[in-house]
Amino acid sequence: MKDKRFKKIYGQGFVDNLNIFIDLETGVNYLSFVNGYAGGLTPLLDKDGKVVITDPREYED
Repeated sequence: MKDKRFKKIYGQGFVDNLNIFIDLETGVNYLSFVNGYAGGLTPLLDKDGKVVITDPREYED
């Protein structure tokens, strides 16, 4: 079985309705929000509006 591509690195809220995931191939961080039957996913941006990229090797199991 192929390894998982995304890893959850942060969760906040009663049922983790705010999460940050990292793409283990590209290092791009994504912000996910879920509320009831609605939700959204977007790349996480830094203070300058650039996509947050983390070295994926930091999160290898």
